[in-house]
Parts: sequence; structure tokens; C-alpha cells
Amino acid sequence: MHYTIQDPESPQRLRLLSFNIQAGTSTARYHHYVTHSWRQILPHSQRTENLDAIARLVEPYDMVALQEVDSGSLRSGFINQSRYLASHAGMPFWCHQGNRKVGTVAHAGNGFLSRFEPDLVEEFRLPGVIPGRGSLVVRFGKDRDALVVAVVHLALGKRARKQQLGFLSEQLENYRNLIVMGDLNTQVSSGELEQFCEHLELSAPTSGLASYPSWQPQRAIDHILLGQSMSKRSARVVDVSYSDHCPVELELELPASLRLRPAMRPVVSVETRSSDHQG
Repeated sequence: MHYTIQDPESPQRLRLLSFNIQAGTSTARYHHYVTHSWRQILPHSQRTENLDAIARLVEPYDMVALQEVDSGSLRSGFINQSRYLASHAGMPFWCHQGNRKVGTVAHAGNGFLSRFEPDLVEEFRLPGVIPGRGSLVVRFGKDRDALVVAVVHLALGKRARKQQLGFLSEQLENYRNLIVMGDLNTQVSSGELEQFCEHLELSAPTSGLASYPSWQPQRAIDHILLGQSMSKRSARVVDVSYSDHCPVELELELPASLRLRPAMRPVVSVETRSSDHQG
């Protein structure tokens, strides 16, 4: 293990990573979306090599949010990539939400890995004309003072993003120790994301950190947003080429009153709730 056991009297520090892994496929140029498109539907050796490299990358972190992670389909060799990464990185807790399924060929979703044991995991289907977007909401604790981590992958279109962020605002507004991580497909300065952060009183320490495309980052669309109760220590983009996105990293301090329970063994039983958006 590469994480440090902290003084129980000091504020608890967490190292977070959010990464859109493109189902374990690297992209090095825009034209690869066309010339390498077969990699999105067929298994290939580079995918396993990439997953092993990603597992080594995420090993030092306390919590990892994954987007475009395959649930187990033809293209991934029927491997649940969240489980694979948790196992190879030595993460004792993992959960997965499958969102966009294309027969047996591809099944993309969100994943979450953690060194701490949560009390509840909720899955939400996000609104939008085109289905297939969702959020994992992981709660550590049992009341309003719990730490709540939301893993999100938003739509490409502004109108759909505004709907999705409005829906998430309603689900998250009762929590004050809040972390939102994911591929939000927009910059913090966009109107819909500014409104979301204002409503939930979130800061945006990853604002301006360009993460896409990975071969020449120009757009800051991958974010880790924080509730006001938490203090940022550092934030950066990690320069790796395992996907078409670079991951974003954040180190923070929790409120002194909030302590998380380490998961000392693989966690296989945690209460999970699913909720489909209607309308």
C-alpha cells in the first residue's frame, strides 16, 4: 500500500482522482476516433495493458471516480473494468453503474473505488432526450453530516446538462459535506455549472485545469467540486495517455469532526438503491 496512516487527532486528508478511461482505450489524435473505432467494439491487447497501467496509476489514491468504464461486454473481454481495477490496485471497495448498453458489444457506465467503507450507494439515471447518462452517489455516514461523493458523467449538449444538473441539485441539496467528481463535459464558467455550484455552495478547485484531449489538453471539462466544509490542498491534471482524457487529481482535508471508516477487507455487502428519473 502507498497511502499513509494519519494521526487520528489531525484532520483527515484524502487523495482523489477522477478519470474518464474510454473503456481502457487510448486515443492520440482526433482521426483515431475513426481509424481506431474498431477498438470500441472488439477486444484487443492494448486494452488490458492500459487497464494494468491505470491500476498502477490509481493505487496511491483514497477514492477514484471512473467514467466510460465497461461493465463487462465483448469489447472488454466480458471483464467488469471497475472490479478489475479495484482488484489490481488493491482497493477494498468498488461499485459500478452500467448506463449505456449496446447489445453485448459495449456497456459503458460509472465506477467508484475507495479505501473507505461506505454506508450507502445510490444509482440515479439522469434525464435527457438521449438515455444513457447516470450518477453514482456514495454516502459515508448516516445523517446530514455524512460525506457524500457523487460520480457523474454529463451529456454533451447544454440543454441536457442543465436538466441533469438540476436533477442532481435536488438529490444532493440536503448534504453539506459534498464532493462531485466526473466528466462534466463543460467548463466551470458555463452558466449551467455555475448555477449548480452556487445552489450547492460548491467550490471548483479544478477550474481551468485542461484535461481534454489527452494528447494536447485544451478544455477543462473534468472536475472535482467541493463543499465549503472541506479544504483544498492541491489540484492538478495527471499527464498520462491511457485514454482520450487526462485524469484530474485533488488532495483535500475533511472537517476535523468527520472520520471515515477504513475498509480493511474486500467489501461485498453495502446497501444499494436504484432510482430512475421519471419525466
